[in-house]
Order: sequence, then C-alpha cells, then structure tokens
Amino acid sequence: MDQRISFITLAVENVPRSRRFYVDGLEWEPMFEDGDVIMLPVGEHLLLSLWSVEGFTAEIGEAPVRGIAPIALAHNCATEEEVDRVLSLAASLGANTHPAVRRDWGGYSGYFSDPDGFRWEIAMNPGPTGDYVLP
Repeated sequence: MDQRISFITLAVENVPRSRRFYVDGLEWEPMFEDGDVIMLPVGEHLLLSLWSVEGFTAEIGEAPVRGIAPIALAHNCATEEEVDRVLSLAASLGANTHPAVRRDWGGYSGYFSDPDGFRWEIAMNPGPTGDYVLP
C-alpha cells in the first residue's frame, strides 16, 4: 500500500451549515457537491469530504461516535499574522477559537472548531513541515 491519504471524510450533522462555514465563510472552492456531500480539494491529490451523518452511516455501517474527536486537522500559514487572520475569520463565522501562542516547539499556533466540533490547528511552523504551505 502506498503511503498516502486521498480523502479525509468528516461526518457532519448539517451539510448546508458546513457549506456556509467552509465554502461561503472560508471561501474554499468545492470540487463536487450534491446536497449530501461536499468535496473540497485541500492539497495535491487530497480531498476533504463533508458528508452527511446519514450517508456516512449508510456506507460505513455504523454511526460515528459523538463527542470531541481525538484528532486535529492542521493548516500551515507563512506568518504569525496570517495565523491570527485565519483565527479571526473563523471566530467571525461563529467558530469556537483558542488564540494562537508561541509554542515550545518553536512555532505559533491556535485552534478553532468547525460547526460540528472538528478541531483545526492554524500554525506557523518554522521547522521542515513549515516549508510546505499550499498556495
């Protein structure tokens, strides 16, 4: 098996609400949407899929566990100012945010939760992974 991820799928309670947050609010461009799912290109050969809980459950065979998912998605920024701008935008869209701070590992990061509680780290990373910033 190749070492890669092609899709990250989040089971969301309300697809239109998620669309308002990601597409209308964050201004991400969908590649595909049909009312039950929205697919957003988020990297080379990588899609973020926002899928209704009902569709997710029908295909997988069991409902997702409720509560805070023990995972964080991350978005690298080029500067600390950009981190602050993204967190401010998320807050203006109603996201629960935790302000950015300088971290022991040398970076600067904060967090927000999307409408379904999925956590996003917004970071300026000075290390090797910090060189990889999507345009």
